[in-house]
Amino acid sequence: MRRRTPGNRRLAIARLAAAALAVCAAAPGHAQDVRGLEVCTAEKQMERRTSCLQANTEFLQGVIDRNARDARQKLDAAAKELAAARTEIGALKAALAATQARLEKLEKTENSAPRAK
Repeated sequence: MRRRTPGNRRLAIARLAAAALAVCAAAPGHAQDVRGLEVCTAEKQMERRTSCLQANTEFLQGVIDRNARDARQKLDAAAKELAAARTEIGALKAALAATQARLEKLEKTENSAPRAK
């Protein structure tokens, strides 16, 4: 588990702010509720508003981490399936080559054998 330092926290908040800005800029539609987020604009005291924003930041960071972990698991599973498929393809190519060699050998013996009239 990573250790949280003020520099890491600032970097995480900056990343989150950039992601939020990109989402807002990309979708200029109506506001959409996000389950788990608090409405921080209702708070009048600055400390409470800051605390609310930090809670939202931590929640969103958790969602990002969870999504990244899920994506990594899916990629790892796909990589395993791909490796298994490549192994199977190699085995099938070897079997095909052996079958073709046997076929060529049979055709040679058939062509070299004398034919009866």
